[in-house]
Amino acid sequence: MSRVVVLGAGVSGHTAASFLRKWLPRGDDVVVVSPKPTYNWIPSNIWVGVGLMAPADVVFDLAPVYERHGIEFRQAKAVALHPEGRADDPAPFVVVESTRPGHEGEREEIRYDFLINATGPKLNFGATPGLGPGGHSLSVCTDSHAADTARALDVAVERMRRGERQRFLVGTGHGGCTCEGAAFEYAVNLEFELRARGVRDRADIEWITNEYELGDFGMGGMHFKQGGYVTPGRIFMESLFAERGITAITKAHVRQVEPGQAHYETIDGSQGTAGFDFAMLLPPFSGVGLTAVDRAGADISAQVFRPNGFMTVDADYAARPYEQWRAADWPSTYQSPAYRNLFAAGIAFAPPHAISRPYQTPSGAPVAPAPPRTGMPSAMIGKAVARSIVDMLGGAEGPTHRTSMATMGAACVASAGANPFTGTAVSLTVFPIVPDFERYPAYGRDLAQTSGEIGLAGHWIKILLHHLFLYKARLRPGWSLIPE
Repeated sequence: MSRVVVLGAGVSGHTAASFLRKWLPRGDDVVVVSPKPTYNWIPSNIWVGVGLMAPADVVFDLAPVYERHGIEFRQAKAVALHPEGRADDPAPFVVVESTRPGHEGEREEIRYDFLINATGPKLNFGATPGLGPGGHSLSVCTDSHAADTARALDVAVERMRRGERQRFLVGTGHGGCTCEGAAFEYAVNLEFELRARGVRDRADIEWITNEYELGDFGMGGMHFKQGGYVTPGRIFMESLFAERGITAITKAHVRQVEPGQAHYETIDGSQGTAGFDFAMLLPPFSGVGLTAVDRAGADISAQVFRPNGFMTVDADYAARPYEQWRAADWPSTYQSPAYRNLFAAGIAFAPPHAISRPYQTPSGAPVAPAPPRTGMPSAMIGKAVARSIVDMLGGAEGPTHRTSMATMGAACVASAGANPFTGTAVSLTVFPIVPDFERYPAYGRDLAQTSGEIGLAGHWIKILLHHLFLYKARLRPGWSLIPE
């Protein structure tokens, strides 16, 4: 009998655990460790943040789902990996700390034959003074953050209805942020909702981003072939913002957030202040702070994790100039080079480098969008890692399934306003996610498989995906037939 432990119950971890349970014999144990008792379909937090959904619409309790399907669940956070066990017992284990009410801080050692680190990111609001909940800006990173943001929006709308003018600032709260796409969704949904509530004429909306230009999204931008012409994504985004009256600050690192003011610096050394009455600014990510310990009790975290806290996997981490970055640098098995039974999936793996060209300000602050690896890529990675582990437990020498972001395509439907008759969404496909200029010298991607459109049909697809993926995550009948 074997035991596979999955740390994290987000998109990647939940996907991995679900397929492990489906593929492994019932005599084998699948254990999920997550500090929260709920699963959150994060893409729909955008709609919670503008008041169109409640948190209950985007979360569900994990324990009943896992119990029904024979998956063990621990509501706890992982604190230390012991991949070599102890000197007197070589069985590897992970130390977890309970987060259950009434049991907070209680520790347990969980042994494993294989472990998947799918802990996701730490929301590093502390990287920018004054950023985030507890500071002076809002967030949609969690369902509770999004609910607080919706309440703040209601207050702003009431002020506008009384005749006050309100300034809205949306974007990235640090030069090293990722998930510009989520902030973009919030900006355009906010603009749409203010129109729907009849107060758009009293609102100024400004976008602030670490992207070199609009439409970069941490992926080095995109190009679309339409009507015989190749159009950069920048034109698409600039047109959309112009139509909706949204102004933009690009190439920016937010240095500090104070009440009503975000201070920033751009790569040319310019410093400015963006005033606001309402600010929704995303934080940068880091690893969650796991440590690793060898059999003698010595700290070996540097062998297992990168300095940013994300886990080292089968990527090429050699430092090179941007011009020498290659698609082949990216991992494909997500196995730790130090321990064959240790894998990372989703945001928890350390990318070898950014996708977009990195910059910095004259003062040395980064203006370098981190590579996105959420949603569809996370699910595909989680499934591939699960399949490799099942095969290795069956006798395979090493990982049997590969899925690199440099050979993987992705589809994204970004809401741009929710209404069954007048709503819109941006429907994007991109192949590959990481540009490969050796295969596609002109643009790094296959333009026949990279596209972008906006329209009402996209909104209906977004609604369908919301319900479809929550159905899949609840492991309802036929769940495994729904693509990642």
